[in-house]
Amino acid sequence: MTKRVILITLITFLLSTVIYLIGAISHFENRAFDLFSRLINPEKPSNDRIVIITVDQHSIDELNRQGIQWPWPRQIYAPIIEFTSKASAVFMDILFTESSSYGKEDDEIFAKAIELSKNVYMPLFLTNQHRTLSNEDLTFIERFSWDKKTTGLHYYESAILPIDEIRNGIKGLGNVTILPDDDGVYRVIPLVFAFKERIIPQFVISYFSEQLSIKDNTLYLNKKPISSVKDRLIVKYYKDPRPFKEISATDILKAYSEVSSKQSPSISQDFFENKFVFIGLTAAGLYDLKPTAVSAVSTGIVIHSTVFDNILNNSFIKPIELYIVVILMFVLCLLTTYISSRYHSILINLFYFLTMFLLISSFVAILFKFNYYHPITAPILSLALSFIVSISYSYATEGKQRLFIKRTFSRYMDEKLVNYLLKNPDLIEPGGQERYMTVFFADIAGFTSMAEKLGAEKIAIMLRDVLNAFTEIIIKNYGVIDKYIGDCVMAFWGAPEKTDKDEYYACLSAINCLQALEKINEDFLKNGFQKISVRIGINSGNAITGNLGSDRISDYTVIGDTVNLASRLEGVNKFFGTNIIVSESTITKTKEVFHIRELGLIEVKGKNKPVKIYELLGLKSTEIDKDKLKSYETGLSLLHNGKISEALKIFKELRENYPEEILFKIYEERCNKFLTIKNSLTESDLMFKMDSK
Repeated sequence: MTKRVILITLITFLLSTVIYLIGAISHFENRAFDLFSRLINPEKPSNDRIVIITVDQHSIDELNRQGIQWPWPRQIYAPIIEFTSKASAVFMDILFTESSSYGKEDDEIFAKAIELSKNVYMPLFLTNQHRTLSNEDLTFIERFSWDKKTTGLHYYESAILPIDEIRNGIKGLGNVTILPDDDGVYRVIPLVFAFKERIIPQFVISYFSEQLSIKDNTLYLNKKPISSVKDRLIVKYYKDPRPFKEISATDILKAYSEVSSKQSPSISQDFFENKFVFIGLTAAGLYDLKPTAVSAVSTGIVIHSTVFDNILNNSFIKPIELYIVVILMFVLCLLTTYISSRYHSILINLFYFLTMFLLISSFVAILFKFNYYHPITAPILSLALSFIVSISYSYATEGKQRLFIKRTFSRYMDEKLVNYLLKNPDLIEPGGQERYMTVFFADIAGFTSMAEKLGAEKIAIMLRDVLNAFTEIIIKNYGVIDKYIGDCVMAFWGAPEKTDKDEYYACLSAINCLQALEKINEDFLKNGFQKISVRIGINSGNAITGNLGSDRISDYTVIGDTVNLASRLEGVNKFFGTNIIVSESTITKTKEVFHIRELGLIEVKGKNKPVKIYELLGLKSTEIDKDKLKSYETGLSLLHNGKISEALKIFKELRENYPEEILFKIYEERCNKFLTIKNSLTESDLMFKMDSK
């Protein structure tokens, strides 16, 4: 892994983490949470244990027709409380902080109903407004609160309490003060609050007071953790903005009246058995609009009942631990930076980005389905930031390098090899590596004397035509033009990318060059130039390849004994009167494809180990004089087996039939020489010693 990948990973990780932790993208996170809530949450709860009795417009209008104006006398609520006495709990989500305007008796009737029911929970309103509380008030609060043993809670100095008359009869007391997120939406609700030196539960949490405990700043319900007391409960709202069964207050009053007059009630009291009843205001103008994650308009009674449902059914949303979020952010930064540095195609990078975006979204959605919330903006931010920085850096730095590679290397290698270099730019870093290479040298025979006769202008035209043709052939066959040395072309295969067909393409290039030379010579003769001949040497073996040279000047080249031998083989053509000589190491993998003719063992100057060489005649798909080749191979075999006289006869006959071939004359002369040797022929005797370079 490169330093660049590590550096970009750390920078983007730290930057995205800071942006996330300071809440700079909380607005987008809230929008995403709302979207998940509307798409994934169920329509309604799985059971009907929660019932809302609404003081709605219908109830107000109905009682108004009976001469009872709003606000109602409190004794109106007494039959409702009595009728729901079989419920597990009744949450009166209405503040009664002042004595009734209908007189003390009105409050007493209401208080008596609460006391007899023994299941009513009332709200208080914590505030920081300066309000003096009496000792009786503080004693009352102490009944429903705990000693403060933790820090970091929402702290309040004062409270607005229910009237004295109803305090003794209530089952529980909790705070209805809830605060929205910064955008005004109610998504999370505090479960406990700090009041002076006491802890007061949230309104509906008061039902669970006996099962609640706080340890190490964590709130437990029946010894199971709900959340950190510093955190707020993430509410799982149902898609339906009115998910719970609602009954109008006048319908309850009607049913109560029917029971009292011994009529069959429209609603049975048994209906409320084991139910949780919420009584609250829903008539227009009687409540504040409270937007939630699923609805732009909701009521406090729906929010409270949903919180209670979440706690009761353990369906509230649990936040993923922060350290897991941070780890995922780091992994995404690292992976994205690595991918963008490894693959330079914009399509591949876009595909990766979109794929990761979908995977992250799916991952968060699946967790949300199972009541766990992993913030989506954190990983998306890490993904986007590392993607943008990595791509920008690549185009700012590697873009120049890629442009350099394209401009430089496309002149002397095929596009396929250029693309390979683009994917592996480290191959052109200064320095070399040992690889198995096939090296090619092509030289115009007698070029020096030809240049003296033709002059500079004509020789330049001739050289340009030959080098143009040879260059195109070599590049087409996936070779790399190393350099032009006067009239010589040096090329190689095996770098930057090695294939199993390197030797084949080198040999094919040699044959194609001779074929192209025939057409070139035709044009030369028409234009008054003399016919030219080319000598080619090819050798395969280990060599050093890479961007070699000095700090100031370097070339992508190949060096080593393999290169030197290929150059020598090109010159050996002059001795044998051949056009293409290849070493045994080259022809071993290609002899099934080409016609070849063994020339023998040679020992070149500076190398002690002999090399077997061959003449490359052409592709096996082309016609050659097979009788001549067979006769030559027979003569060579006889010579190697010590049957010199028989071999001499064959070579002499070949020389007479093909006087233009120097090779036959060479072997005829060798046979005559060997006849004078009394001892058996050794490998050294059969070897050609090439003393000149």
